[in-house]
Amino acid sequence: MAETETRNRRKVRTGVVISLSGEKSCTVQINYRKRHPKYGKMMTISKKLHCHDENSVAGLGDTVTVMETRPISKTKRWRVVEIVEKAQ
Repeated sequence: MAETETRNRRKVRTGVVISLSGEKSCTVQINYRKRHPKYGKMMTISKKLHCHDENSVAGLGDTVTVMETRPISKTKRWRVVEIVEKAQ
């Protein structure tokens, strides 16, 4: 192909570790605000992401940055990139 194909940027999110669910897994909750489509009121939306933590360094309550990746298991599509802040 003559045209150069470029990959899209991977999504990066920041959230809090709410569960250490396995050997190299954790669950991260992300919160974001969006406007209601009909009423216009701001809503806080929460999502739980199942993330791959290769070295098992994230602890409960830590604020982490996660990045979208290829499917690692049935539910894991994200991986922990860095720990922004350790829990108290």
